[in-house]
Amino acid sequence: MDVELIFKVAAIGILVAVLNILLQRSGRDEQALMTTITALVVVLMIVVQKISELFSLIKSLFGL
Repeated sequence: MDVELIFKVAAIGILVAVLNILLQRSGRDEQALMTTITALVVVLMIVVQKISELFSLIKSLFGL
């Protein structure tokens, strides 16, 4: 597993946590929720791309 991927996900998580706290303190709960959902989608897209690369590697490894 690539350490860079872990750092990317952690950086996104920290950034979203700070933004979420700031937005909730200012009374913008809906925007805080949308920020959290957007970050979740971005992280899921990154993970799905890595899983796709893993499957293509396994496919080429076994010659399927």
